[in-house]
Amino acid sequence: MLKLMRLPTQLLQRKAKTHKGDFGHIFILAGSSRFSGAALLCAESALRSGAGLVTLGIPQGINFAVMKNKLREVMVLPLAQTTKGTLSVGAYKKIALFLKNVQVLIIGPGLGKNNSTYALVRKIFSRVKLLAVVDADALNALNGNLKILMQHKGEVILTPHEMEFSRLFNVDIKLVKKNRKLVAQKYAKHYNSTIVLKGHHSIVTDGRGNCYLNQTGNPGMATAGSGDVLSGIIGAFLAQGLDAFCAAKYATYIHGLAGDLAAKDKTQMGLIASDIIARIPEALKKSSILPA
Repeated sequence: MLKLMRLPTQLLQRKAKTHKGDFGHIFILAGSSRFSGAALLCAESALRSGAGLVTLGIPQGINFAVMKNKLREVMVLPLAQTTKGTLSVGAYKKIALFLKNVQVLIIGPGLGKNNSTYALVRKIFSRVKLLAVVDADALNALNGNLKILMQHKGEVILTPHEMEFSRLFNVDIKLVKKNRKLVAQKYAKHYNSTIVLKGHHSIVTDGRGNCYLNQTGNPGMATAGSGDVLSGIIGAFLAQGLDAFCAAKYATYIHGLAGDLAAKDKTQMGLIASDIIARIPEALKKSSILPA
């Protein structure tokens, strides 16, 4: 039987005199004409995990009315896009100005594969100092440009699955699968980053002696959007003041626990990413030291 992990009081205890700004403002750079759902999943999971404010930076061609109807609590910042419906490097100035108002950047979910979008990701990393969660196509943008990670002046959490890890660090996939913990620790240390190597028993490490092997989760979570949900939870925990390693560790645990709770009702076969989000509050409650 799984032993429940207790979340830190820093997350759980909220003072009576408080406001939304006390729980962080997250900016999510995500979505494209083909993958707008990824942005929504990430944003909703961040809100369900305690973030005070969430703004979505998405291509201006995406139907904002539809986006707002699906998730009314999220603010939207329309940004310059490419002819393919992805974020353009021309959006950089507007993004850089907005980032002065937030605590955490989540970048990658549903961005799409485009050279201009990749150039935007690299420009942000080379010039902006901010806590950052990097997922999906933002990881692809860093392929062959890892020196940017060394230059970035804020804490970075990378969330690759095994194939993304293999591509990002140019490591044979067989070696990654065989030595997941060792390779994760090695590259986290070398690039001064926290890495969440996703998969069966996800590994979280900062390369400085901290390493966590997650025990929650199930095969039903191998479904579209599940990783976007995890990025949102990590970002929310960062926004509420946890350091990079703790935010990634507790978020990975809660993500898996919410998936386990959802699978009891929906079955592993029928599980979808939004089911995981729906069970985040219950997972938080089970991991809370506060009374019901």
